[in-house]
Amino acid sequence: MEELDKNLYVNRLIDLYGELLTDHQRNILELYYCYDLSLSEIAEQEEVSRNAVHDSLKKSIALLNNYEDKLKLLQKEDKLDKFFKEIKQNRSQEELDLIETIERSVNS
Repeated sequence: MEELDKNLYVNRLIDLYGELLTDHQRNILELYYCYDLSLSEIAEQEEVSRNAVHDSLKKSIALLNNYEDKLKLLQKEDKLDKFFKEIKQNRSQEELDLIETIERSVNS
């Protein structure tokens, strides 16, 4: 997986499942994937070793992937997005407005 794709994927997993992680795990993931801090910068900020940050990232990503394997929320979100894109094709403005209203209610 390309680095940019991996970052996007992990950020989406954090959005969906981040609340299931400990505050410490979520914070380290966000510092690394959202704020682009290095392992050393995170280690200094969190007052832990660089290796501890690395281990935490690996374990946290494994947990997020495990949640996705079981719950499949990201997969369902992608299917819904694809569905709405398909039904928006060749529609009148009135129909598009209705579809977008429905889409907003599903995504909130």
